[in-house]
Amino acid sequence: MSLVTALILVAIVLLIALSAFFNGSETALTAASRARMHALEQEGNAKAAIVNRLLSRPEKMIGTILIGNTLVDVLASALASGLAVLLIGEVGVVYATGVMTLLIVIFAAVLPKTYALAYSDRMALFVAPIMRVMTTVLNPINIAIEYVVRFFLKLTPTTVDDEANILAAHEEIRGTIELQKIEGSVARHDAEMLGGVLDLRDLHVSDIMVHRTKMATIDADDPPQEIIDELLRSQYTRVPIWRDEAENIIGILHTKDLLTALVRSGGDISNLDIMSFAGEPWFVPDTTPLKDQLNQFLKRKAQMALVVDEYGEVQGLITLEDILEEIVGQIADEHDTQEAAIRVQADGTVNVDGTVTVRDLNRHMGWDLPDEEATTVAGLVIHEAQTIPEPGQVFTFYGHRFEILRKTRNKITALRISPASIISAREARRPEPS
Repeated sequence: MSLVTALILVAIVLLIALSAFFNGSETALTAASRARMHALEQEGNAKAAIVNRLLSRPEKMIGTILIGNTLVDVLASALASGLAVLLIGEVGVVYATGVMTLLIVIFAAVLPKTYALAYSDRMALFVAPIMRVMTTVLNPINIAIEYVVRFFLKLTPTTVDDEANILAAHEEIRGTIELQKIEGSVARHDAEMLGGVLDLRDLHVSDIMVHRTKMATIDADDPPQEIIDELLRSQYTRVPIWRDEAENIIGILHTKDLLTALVRSGGDISNLDIMSFAGEPWFVPDTTPLKDQLNQFLKRKAQMALVVDEYGEVQGLITLEDILEEIVGQIADEHDTQEAAIRVQADGTVNVDGTVTVRDLNRHMGWDLPDEEATTVAGLVIHEAQTIPEPGQVFTFYGHRFEILRKTRNKITALRISPASIISAREARRPEPS
């Protein structure tokens, strides 16, 4: 073997090694945990700081890697072809192409990328200083290529909306939570709480409010003794006060204010003027996003708001606790009445009240029924059936069987739901016709 042949072989090996470095660096840097790199930088890790700087300008990093990788691959193939022609003639180009393809795919692509995926954080910290130098060296070429690319992109008839094409941060977090839940790293309840925080911006107060038909209210014209009795029977510390008609809310009665007034009056209930110490009602539109409503609760240091529609009519009320329950689940204290609105039966079916929200049912049972068109289970059935069903009627949609158990006037009060697994088991047990 001549010296020239040996030098060419050494150069080819070095170029393949450089190609492996570029491929592994790209995979490691793009797969590295941004959260971990940020935490390491906060702890004073200089290499992590370099990784974060590289990732802050991904177009420059990717451009540098593509330029370097293309150069070494083309040069390695050219040297291999030249060496093959020199040794065995023109047919050597075919052999060189086949051999170089295998070498580049195995040792310069698959092997380094696989290793980089397995040890992305460790490898990212290792290659970051080298990539910073190469980014600086190849920056002039990178700038020239970016200029040419942008020139041709301007000739296209449409523009690219980066925000529409780049995965939004909250969706990326949601995907990570779901993945960790599937892998068992995050408990289901914890995943639901984290998902509940992300859902706040997609929900409105109308989705979780207490409907006006279920609101506990007090007539301002009732005698003080009767008002106190009603408040004692109630499980709430804040109760809306109305006058003339139930939708005409004129104040909010707080039990603490009532006790204070009782003390000041020396316990004389007959002389109490309820409206003199009732709080002002706070009205909010039913289209207010939950995230904004939560911020308003915190800003105003308030706990309750009345929800109105576009015509100003009271539709219900929402409390700070309602929003928190969307995140952490049901919150109950020693004075709450425990209503078993979702009752799982021995045969696997589920009896639910019609007023149960679809979101609560999904969270309780781990189902995925849609809640875009209807808030409650009864509303979902009516929306899908396109009619107000009668007791005994059965509907099947979204892989579940809905049987109407009870109805009061036009209101569905109780249903039995059979999930897909129960339906399949029943079908399997059904005898075939002879």
